[in-house]
Amino acid sequence: MKTVRNILCFLVPFLLFLTCPMVLYAESARLYHGIDVSQWQGDIDFQSVRDAGIEIVYIRAGEGFSYIDPYFISNYQKARAAGMKIGFYHYVTASTAEEARQQADFFYSLIRDKVIDCRPAMDFESFPELSGEEINEIAAAYLETLEGHLGYLPAFYSNSYDASAVFDSSFTEYPLWVADYEVTQPESTGAWSSWSGFQYSDSGYVPGISGNVDLDYFKDTIFTDKEPAPEEPGAGENITYTVRSGDTLWAIAQRYGTTVSDIASLNGISDPSLIFPGQILIIPQSGNSGSGSTGGSTGQNPGGTPSGETSDTYTVKGGDTLSWIAQYFGTTVQEIASLNNIADPNLIYPGQVLRLPGQVNNVIYHVKAGDTLSAIALRFHSSTAALAYINHIQNPNLIYVGQVLVIPQ
Repeated sequence: MKTVRNILCFLVPFLLFLTCPMVLYAESARLYHGIDVSQWQGDIDFQSVRDAGIEIVYIRAGEGFSYIDPYFISNYQKARAAGMKIGFYHYVTASTAEEARQQADFFYSLIRDKVIDCRPAMDFESFPELSGEEINEIAAAYLETLEGHLGYLPAFYSNSYDASAVFDSSFTEYPLWVADYEVTQPESTGAWSSWSGFQYSDSGYVPGISGNVDLDYFKDTIFTDKEPAPEEPGAGENITYTVRSGDTLWAIAQRYGTTVSDIASLNGISDPSLIFPGQILIIPQSGNSGSGSTGGSTGQNPGGTPSGETSDTYTVKGGDTLSWIAQYFGTTVQEIASLNNIADPNLIYPGQVLRLPGQVNNVIYHVKAGDTLSAIALRFHSSTAALAYINHIQNPNLIYVGQVLVIPQ
């Protein structure tokens, strides 16, 4: 009997492992293995990921009103080169319907010229001090705005609990991408009859990625109804872009993985803050940049920088002046202007990355569970207002675990 029990102890877990995929495949004739990634995965070898059987990757484009994931462009380019199906998601921080619409506009501005295989997804999972009615109103405003831009339904990302307890039945037209870990099927999909995406682990291992990564299953319904966008030009080939209402040179540069100075130089633009709808710009591609810079990174949040390392750059925001920046970082206008070859100290523009004198050390801090912005400010002898300003934080009461903050010293 002891031998029989030992055999059973081995066979039962093994049989459960074999039957898990069968449970999942019962609902769909075809499931796609996928992952979702952001700056936290660092530099990814997407060819190894694809060779491991991963077919779909959802890439974080950004967060809130203005934050762009520092690996957004490189993840997109490498995943495309590896032949993967691509989707994008955006972390929503809105606290009103109007903010939701603005954030949906921002998300679309990042992805509208990309090849999109899978429905762009709203990731709205943190809503402190908001009522259920307010949460649903914000989600509706965001999704309706994004749908208006896309011309088809975006995806709705939620964990299993929120899908059933927070969001109402008015969202069931949007394909659900649901998170529920260590189970073979989500415990609940709320008002949705089924799911299009199932994030079943947040601690997976995939060759080509250092550390943990989210693992997903996707069904055919996650794919867009839109015809694929035209192939993008190869490395070194310039393309043209027609400026649209609301565009800034900084946003265009971020979208195409280049820099404001390269676009301005190539197009003979003397004032980077002055572009107009209908203007046709030549966009330098990687390998054909006037300065040799690929752009895409900013001093406000260096991708993958471990906590405790320093940054010596600052990204200009709307309303900044060189005198304010110099005063804030304890240096002088002359020093910053000289270091950055600025001929006219009165002329700086949003998105411009300024090098700071060597004595300035900005600590890069990763938010941990239980942190508040005021506590972090106190710890680093700064102020809540200063941290909120330099990190583009709209609501100082809203920070999240893993968020990267620049702490001015």
